[in-house]
Amino acid sequence: MAKPAKKSGKVIKKYRSFLKWAGGKYRLTDDINRLLPKRKQCLVEPFVGAGSVFLNSQFERYILADINPDLINLFNTIKADVESYIDKLKPIFFHPDANTASYYYARRTEFNQSTDPIERSVLFVYLNRFGFNGLCRYNANNEFNVPFGAYKNHYFPEQEMRYFAKKAQSAVFICGDFQQTFALADENSVIYCDPPYAPLLQSSNFTQYSGNDFGLVHQQTLAELAKQTQMERNIPVLISNHDTKFTRQIYKGARLRKIRVQRSISHQGEKRIKVGELIAFFKVK
Repeated sequence: MAKPAKKSGKVIKKYRSFLKWAGGKYRLTDDINRLLPKRKQCLVEPFVGAGSVFLNSQFERYILADINPDLINLFNTIKADVESYIDKLKPIFFHPDANTASYYYARRTEFNQSTDPIERSVLFVYLNRFGFNGLCRYNANNEFNVPFGAYKNHYFPEQEMRYFAKKAQSAVFICGDFQQTFALADENSVIYCDPPYAPLLQSSNFTQYSGNDFGLVHQQTLAELAKQTQMERNIPVLISNHDTKFTRQIYKGARLRKIRVQRSISHQGEKRIKVGELIAFFKVK
């Protein structure tokens, strides 16, 4: 569940999300925490994803948002009654055929046809753990379409779910876009943004934002909103992204911290290389 990390001679636990998540921030939580202002009471995340920053930070309260209603429904379901949730998930997760393509695709069809929030939340985690590479992807009809993962072993994240539920008691989970979420921050808040990353090659001008295009215009709008929030509302904002000429341009005026992190950009192991990333900090003066 938790991996110990050393900092200034002390051993600090790090907590993993119960979700597999492409682009998750588990490896970057130490770098992000070093920049998060300690005097603030509330962490606001407009792109919460799997919640690694939330799980590995210490604030009195959290406002955590995402535009994916299935993700927010899942988090609220686990927050409300994690033991009941685990009991419902186990029969599916440990079914004799759980790790077969036929069973996976049958559950994926059930998920796409279901309108029951509890059933969708249970199937979401099964699909997440048994689908390909921690992807969360929907087609034009808003149907989950991630293929079967074909992995040999699968880990049931029981303790991770319990820890998430415990910490979630100090959090509010909201389905909304980044502009709506920024509006919820107050003077006691710090905002951390983990948007869909800008492409490394600018010839490709969008990434998938929970089934919608999050293009370069959205990247620029987010950067401008961060600057405006810092200057006009006196609220600090951090944004992580790829280190490119484009991102350095739109984050001009922020304090930039360059890091390199292992990023799984291919299903082939030899192509999982380290790429440059930025953390832009719009710091309150």
